[in-house]
Amino acid sequence: SGMGAVLRSARPLQLTLAMLKPDAVAHPLVLEAVHETILNNKFLIVRTKELMWRREDSQRFYQEHSGRFFYQRLVEFMASGPMRAYILAHEDAVACWRSLVGPTKVYRARNTAPDSIRGAYGLTDTRNTTHGSDSVASARREIAFFFPEFSESLWYQQDEPRLRCGLAHYDAEERVHSLPKAGRTESS
Repeated sequence: SGMGAVLRSARPLQLTLAMLKPDAVAHPLVLEAVHETILNNKFLIVRTKELMWRREDSQRFYQEHSGRFFYQRLVEFMASGPMRAYILAHEDAVACWRSLVGPTKVYRARNTAPDSIRGAYGLTDTRNTTHGSDSVASARREIAFFFPEFSESLWYQQDEPRLRCGLAHYDAEERVHSLPKAGRTESS
């Protein structure tokens, strides 16, 4: 039962957004470790991209926090260097990714979830390595924010049923899971 069988899911796959913040991207080893964590926990990587935010992007994404004491610091930090965004699929994507990420507060993460991503790599509550959507609705909104070119409804129509049957293979060069092209034989 090779790699394919592991990724079979009886339930429809759920999508979530995972984002590696500038503090993680600045450290290739952390970036690599988080990528490995994604793969080892049986997520499918649907899309990934590196991007750099302007302050306006950062302000727009964190609008709900404007007025909070940490808002300015967060906005500045998130525009301070490149980030990496992922669309991840898993039958319980939102909750699974959140639990791998661990608590927002790094000291709590270190004490209560030392093996979580923030417990292992978080520096401060702002520089806490990664972000994950907190609900299916947030995931939909955040995926659209980072991947405006991605059509969720089209993905559910065309790719999800085939991914769910375990047809995906991991493309190490592109660093995403991909499906065999329709109508192409394996040898071509």
